[in-house]
Amino acid sequence: MYGDHVHHLLHRLRAEQLRREAAHRHRRTQLLRTRLGWRLVEVGLRLATPPGPVTS
Repeated sequence: MYGDHVHHLLHRLRAEQLRREAAHRHRRTQLLRTRLGWRLVEVGLRLATPPGPVTS
């Protein structure tokens, strides 16, 4: 049927569009996640490291 073919075509086009948007969004958020992760590692190391001798 003609209507089924159009519906399938529109569905496929929308799925491709969503995949492209998801890939783009993943690239943008990956950098932010990496930076945030390293910042949390840094804070955790500071909290876990015992204070050194005080120099004046």
